[in-house]
Amino acid sequence: MTQKIDNAIVKVKLPRVSKDEILHLMKNASLRELGEMAQNIKSKLHPRNITTFVVDRNINYTNICWVDCKFCAFKRKVGEKDTYILSFDEIDKKIEELLAIGGTQILFQGGVHPSLKIEWYESLVSHIANKYPQITIHGFSAIEINYIAKVSKISITEVLQRLKNSGLSSIPGAGAEILSDRVRDIIAPKKLDSDEWINVHRQAHKLDIRSTATMMFGSVESDDDILEHWDRIRNLQDETNGFRAFILWSFQPAFTPLKDEFPNLMKASSNRYLRLLACSRIFLDNFQNIQSSWVTQGSHIGQIALLFGANDLGSTMMEENVVAAAGAKNSMNQQEMIKLIKDIGGIAAKRNTAYDILEYFE
Repeated sequence: MTQKIDNAIVKVKLPRVSKDEILHLMKNASLRELGEMAQNIKSKLHPRNITTFVVDRNINYTNICWVDCKFCAFKRKVGEKDTYILSFDEIDKKIEELLAIGGTQILFQGGVHPSLKIEWYESLVSHIANKYPQITIHGFSAIEINYIAKVSKISITEVLQRLKNSGLSSIPGAGAEILSDRVRDIIAPKKLDSDEWINVHRQAHKLDIRSTATMMFGSVESDDDILEHWDRIRNLQDETNGFRAFILWSFQPAFTPLKDEFPNLMKASSNRYLRLLACSRIFLDNFQNIQSSWVTQGSHIGQIALLFGANDLGSTMMEENVVAAAGAKNSMNQQEMIKLIKDIGGIAAKRNTAYDILEYFE
């Protein structure tokens, strides 16, 4: 792995932690010990103590979805009340509001619409890329891409290539949840399986479409399931080096069908989040960047995450609908992010999707 500092390239080789070793740490190490180990790794990868963030907006182009995941409070079925597909004019307005505050990226994702085909998505991406060339389009989860291929009767590779040709830059890690089919069969039985999620990202990386990897914990998974997830994305990163970052976030149970099915499910504690965050930094030695999930944890735990291995605060998230639908309504603007970073002695830096630094705030 390499770390780019200004124009100098410094090679950083981290020791590889085995699955047995990380499982032992997950179960037995103290929170303080995990934090110290994760921060030691972070300081090697990011020696200038720079914490990055991106100014962007989540645009959920539709809430219509046939997949019916039990952990989701955002989705609506065809014919239900309050369904929508945003018009291009509505999307333009959202992008112009983002540009007005200095935004550089849109995160585009929606429900898995049962009838929208590749031509609709090509038209959408081309429209944005041509009208707003200064905006990076980071969009469409693996399940969306997988289903676009099925409903359009073309390959996943063709979907990705056509979207890239239209202006798509990168894809998010959404839809991973836990890459353990035992868990997926419970929380999202209609969703693509773990191999299929990995395959979409592998095909994207082969086309030089970079992506992020995410993990949702706090539902019905075990430590072994979490380890399986980390091992799968670490192996793919060894193969392709196509992931830009890892993002850990906690299941928000309120208003979800899974909460009805498992009424004793509670929101994961901050202690659990920080333990798993630190362990992810220790285990994922081939990932340059680890994001803090302040959207699910709140700004203060999001700040503490920067002391447990995270080097990126993620997005200011001008708009967020999916997590908010499950009751987690946290918000933060650029100045608040800069203040949180400086408050713990870090150097704040605004970045773009590719993690290029656009502006420092020392």
